[in-house]
Amino acid sequence: RADRHAMSKLAGLALGLDCSTQGLKASIVEFGSLQCKYTFAINYDRDLPKFATSGGVHRHANAVVTTPTVMLAAAVDKLFGIMKSAAVPFEKILTLSGSGQQHGSVYWKKNALSSLKGLNPKLSLEEQLQGSFSFPDSPIWMDSSTTKQCRLLEDKLGGPQATAEITGSRAYERFTAVQIMKRAQQDETRPQFAETERVSLISSYMCSLFLGNYAGIDHSDGSGMNLMDIRSQDWHQPALDATAPNLRTLLGPTAFPHAIQGAISPYFVSRYGFSPACTVATWSGDNPNSVAGLGLSAPGDVGLSLGTSDTIFCIMDAATSKPSIEGHVFVSPVSPTSHMAMLCYKNGSLAREGVCKRVAGGKWGLFNQMITSSVPGNNGNIGFFIDEPEIIPFIPKTGVYRFGPDGTPVDSFPPEVEARAVLEGQFLSMRLHSEAKGLRPNSIIVTGGASVNPAVTQIIADVFGTTVMAASQPDSASLGAAYRAVHATLRQENPALLFREAIPDTAFQNKIVSTPNAAAHQVYTDMLPRYKALEATLVQ
Repeated sequence: RADRHAMSKLAGLALGLDCSTQGLKASIVEFGSLQCKYTFAINYDRDLPKFATSGGVHRHANAVVTTPTVMLAAAVDKLFGIMKSAAVPFEKILTLSGSGQQHGSVYWKKNALSSLKGLNPKLSLEEQLQGSFSFPDSPIWMDSSTTKQCRLLEDKLGGPQATAEITGSRAYERFTAVQIMKRAQQDETRPQFAETERVSLISSYMCSLFLGNYAGIDHSDGSGMNLMDIRSQDWHQPALDATAPNLRTLLGPTAFPHAIQGAISPYFVSRYGFSPACTVATWSGDNPNSVAGLGLSAPGDVGLSLGTSDTIFCIMDAATSKPSIEGHVFVSPVSPTSHMAMLCYKNGSLAREGVCKRVAGGKWGLFNQMITSSVPGNNGNIGFFIDEPEIIPFIPKTGVYRFGPDGTPVDSFPPEVEARAVLEGQFLSMRLHSEAKGLRPNSIIVTGGASVNPAVTQIIADVFGTTVMAASQPDSASLGAAYRAVHATLRQENPALLFREAIPDTAFQNKIVSTPNAAAHQVYTDMLPRYKALEATLVQ
């Protein structure tokens, strides 16, 4: 009987979902081989046009950026409808987990839980939940409207460095604490906040849909809120008190990243044919899931996610990690004794795409030709492309800042110089600020849309002077979620099982895509002090 049970598990599937800024993706892996058998994706702008998003978001006055909360639920039914049409064997899915864009918050209205527990499989999630939120729009990571609240929070917690030492980061505009504070304390939003019975992150909100019950916020994604003590992995009461009344109750308990939260909601059993025995593992943030999907586990292992925002992250020992006012330290999603350090840039793929449209009509082949026709170091020309207020370093004023070889500001670059400048500027900044945190990569694994562009990966290799590998599939967040679900399931039988014992090296088929050119690396090393000095003028 035990052998048959083991065989059925090996033949089963694990589902990983990624609820990102611009769309919802699914990766389905086989338990036994850990190979990805199915991938599906939808785009909010294209596939859910009724919500009228642009890049998956709504932009408002005063640097407010939101996404319609119920749209993310509608995306689940849209994606699963496509999967059902493709004859995905939902009944073979033994477990699922997921990834949510970090920091975004969801405000459940009083009595919403009864709607969540009583979902009718004949109706859509959108139809049944559209009235369940005290705020119909979720503030997301692109929102930078809460500078005032950041200063208030840091003052209450003893300053920026003290805030970072406790919560892993200084107070940031996009972090959840200050978004909650704004809604709880402003006169125009206080009545709505008073009608809230639960506050979720986007990851725990999506997990709640699948549970049919409120899901806990996991330690890793919870590290991106300025509300959790990253050492004790519990809410930090002074931070809660500074943010909103009764917040511990509104947030609920924190959740272990490697745990099974419960069985799947009957809604999905009846509507899509999931097995009632299918379990839901804790969801986490997109960057923590990318760590899992890339197989980062040892000090010096570095991942670079090239997406709407660009993020560089590495693993470090929790006992020796040193949070500071620049960048972030999160609890690791795959190891209880590790932390992950992270530097996040707001100006990522959208900045690169903007330059590509201007200089190459949006044609990446032509853009890449421009890169290869120019030289490493760009003959001393340096550009800063700040479409959104930047986080690292803090550059609040948007615009394109171009400097000639002598450091003098210039109005424009020739097309091939502009193309190279956007890439070199982004990756020189990453090298500068990661070295300041003590990161010295042994190798870099890249993921995201730009990870398949050889012009991009070669500049990364040359700037950092190390081998660049690409993940075996571009969507590491959804794959990482599937792997985390496998690990959580196997831990039920063996609680001491480590992530990399459940998901061995053979699962990560990373391939070398670029190797550094020593001469180009030296050019960038020599260029770094000039870049640092020019960057400092923008920060001032």
